[in-house]
Amino acid sequence: MCSGSCANHSTYDLCFFHFENKIGAECSSTIEDIYVVLAETDRGVKEQLRLYDTKGVQEGEEFPKHYFSIADGFVLVYAVNSLESFERVDWLKKEIDKCRDKKEGSVIVLGNKADLLEERQVDTEVAQQWARLEKVKLWEVSTTDTKTLMEPFTVLASKLSQSQNKSTFPLPGRRTKGNNDDS
Repeated sequence: MCSGSCANHSTYDLCFFHFENKIGAECSSTIEDIYVVLAETDRGVKEQLRLYDTKGVQEGEEFPKHYFSIADGFVLVYAVNSLESFERVDWLKKEIDKCRDKKEGSVIVLGNKADLLEERQVDTEVAQQWARLEKVKLWEVSTTDTKTLMEPFTVLASKLSQSQNKSTFPLPGRRTKGNNDDS
């Protein structure tokens, strides 16, 4: 994988936290995975987003603070059919604010399973009002309709590319200030 400016685009590291399953429910949760997404900005520039898909944080667990040092941004995901998952996203957003000490970084929130209208537990307007108070962008999406995911990642890539705050996660081949080595 080529990162940094050697690929004519920047690479941004994002932590992806999802709270979509009811606590205690039987599920096959993600332990941890990494995905690389090429997202086009609103200026037509392609940016590489490296998503660190975490297992989320279960009730009573300590938030893994090492993510704060590597992440350029955060994608928080809840399920619109689980009020509990929305409350966990609220808690995690507050943890991010405390730990990052208002450091520059982007946070977006995705309300997944928007297609499950009959099962909805999180009202759209309540979620949007929360997002305005927290000063984050929130979209309701459905993984069954991948078009709903395009706008959030376009906005995120655009915001990250406007920022000069590049990732500090040391990877081979990444160019950082004062490092012109293309190895």
